[in-house]
Amino acid sequence: MDYDFYLKKFHQATSGISEDVLLSNGLKWSVDIVLESVAFKVYKPEWSGDPQSPLDAQGRIFFSVWVNDKTILENKIYYNIHALKLRTLKDYKIPARNFAQNFRQEFLKYQNDWPNVKVNYGPLTLMEGWIKLDEDTIEKEVHELTQRFVKISPVIDRVLGQYRK
Repeated sequence: MDYDFYLKKFHQATSGISEDVLLSNGLKWSVDIVLESVAFKVYKPEWSGDPQSPLDAQGRIFFSVWVNDKTILENKIYYNIHALKLRTLKDYKIPARNFAQNFRQEFLKYQNDWPNVKVNYGPLTLMEGWIKLDEDTIEKEVHELTQRFVKISPVIDRVLGQYRK
C-alpha cells in the first residue's frame, strides 16, 4: 500500500471541510496511520475519557474513514463510528449496549443517507459502511462522508446527554 498517496488524498479531503463548521460543532479531525491503515478521524474531545488526548484515550467516540491493503483489494473505502470503552468517560454513567441501541434508534432517520451502511454490530461499532474506492474522487467522497457525519454528530451529543451524571 502506498501510505503517502492515501495520506495526501485524505489531507486534501480535509482542505475542503469548513473549519468554521467543525468548530461550531466542537469537532476536530486527524489523518494518520493506524493499524496499517490510513485513517481520517472526526471526533470531539468531550467524547473521550481524556479530552487532552482524545485520540489516544481508552474511552472515546469517533467517526473514521480508512483504507488498507484489504480494502484496496476490495476496491472500497470503509467508514464507521466507534464507541470504545464508554464506561471510562468521567462525566457519564453509560451501559455500552444501551448507548449503542439509543444511538442506532436515532440514526434510523439518517440511515438512508449513508451508502452500504449496517448497524448490526456489537456495542463498539455503532455503524459501518463502505463506498467504492476511486482514486480520482477520494477527496470528494471523504468530504461528503464528513459532511454527513457533521450532520448527525448532534445525535451523539443527545444520546450522551441521557447518561450525564
